[in-house]
Amino acid sequence: MAEEGDILTDLNMDPNANANGADTQPVAGVISQYVKDLSVENPNAPACFQWQSQPNIDLQFNIAAEKVSDEVHEVELKVKVTAKADEGDLYLVELAYCGLIGMRNLPEEHGHAFLYAEAPRILFPFARRVIADATRDLGFQPLMVDPIDFNGLYLNQLQRKAEEDAAAAGGMGDVPPPSGEA
Repeated sequence: MAEEGDILTDLNMDPNANANGADTQPVAGVISQYVKDLSVENPNAPACFQWQSQPNIDLQFNIAAEKVSDEVHEVELKVKVTAKADEGDLYLVELAYCGLIGMRNLPEEHGHAFLYAEAPRILFPFARRVIADATRDLGFQPLMVDPIDFNGLYLNQLQRKAEEDAAAAGGMGDVPPPSGEA
């Protein structure tokens, strides 16, 4: 028969867990997602359907995060797509696709990375579908936006910021002075 002190081990319970049952494990995830704003324009219809020149597609995106509460942030993936031909503008699609992101017990640097790299990666396929549907509904071929490496972009942005900070601090950063100089 197990002694009282052995019961925790026998039940695979953590003897160091908080007595009040508080959840202290780090966790992050998407609570919900939604279209916050969508603007679709086809300014030269129906004439544009007769144009023969190849369109030039310009795709721009931006990521923003706003704190809603202590454990919830809204991540906004803004996408702007313009298509222009030699004859004029074909279409403009502007989308603000958002997700409510819940985070608890995450260190600040992990939370920042989740908000600006992982959450946009999760939201992107849904925003991509909205854009494809919008361009199809405009009367054009659905625009299938290529996958985006949000993690790589996030790391590049961090590196660029570190370089700018180093330049602002005197341009030397962690580079040691030339030999013979102190």
